[in-house]
Amino acid sequence: GWEVLSGAMAALGAYRCIECNGEAAELYRDYRRGVLRISICKSCQKPVDKYIEYDPVIILINAVLCKAQAYRHILFNTKINIHGKLCIFCLLCEAYIRWLQLQDSSQNTDPDDLIRYAKEWDFYRMFGIASLEQTSFFIGICITLWWMTPEMLKRKSDFILLLKALLLSTYGKLLLIPAVIWEHDYTPVCLAFIKVFVLISNSQAIRVTLNLNRILPWFAIFFGLILENGVVCLFQKMGWDV
Repeated sequence: GWEVLSGAMAALGAYRCIECNGEAAELYRDYRRGVLRISICKSCQKPVDKYIEYDPVIILINAVLCKAQAYRHILFNTKINIHGKLCIFCLLCEAYIRWLQLQDSSQNTDPDDLIRYAKEWDFYRMFGIASLEQTSFFIGICITLWWMTPEMLKRKSDFILLLKALLLSTYGKLLLIPAVIWEHDYTPVCLAFIKVFVLISNSQAIRVTLNLNRILPWFAIFFGLILENGVVCLFQKMGWDV
């Protein structure tokens, strides 16, 4: 149960203060009979994690607002293993948007046209392209951060935590589906805003994970975008619609 998990994480010193990012032995102390006392951080003298008392909806709202405290709570003080499934679902959303745009550019209303059914394979192609672009984006970020702050990424676990943070911070791509369902003249503007929101989330995830300033994450994202756009240019030279 939660008590066993808490004891194991406390033994590993895995908890973090959401305010100062300092290590903590425990998030709270259970005095039984429903009496809990939130632990106080020894460094900043503030509650280690106030979000353990909050409703998940409030935590989600704070994460959407890109608050560093909410990101630390999710990344360090909870046991969330949905980053893989979330990544696949976000890529499916992005592939669906690209597939729709491809169909709009080559509409064919003949129900007997077998080519129209064959175009379903375009969706899988778009999924593969979106996966390669995101992979190149993450690789660009990791290489840049490893080059600029090698002391932050010494172990394999550091890279895994960074990758997990990046995958979780792409949740903004889920907004692609509502943007298409409620189609209107400003859909391209909405897609651009979603892209910016995802990049801001990525920046905050990098900053929280490695405890960096605000400039270095954006520098890494910039190089990640360069590598991603390089992959896009490569696909375009091959004659593929992306």
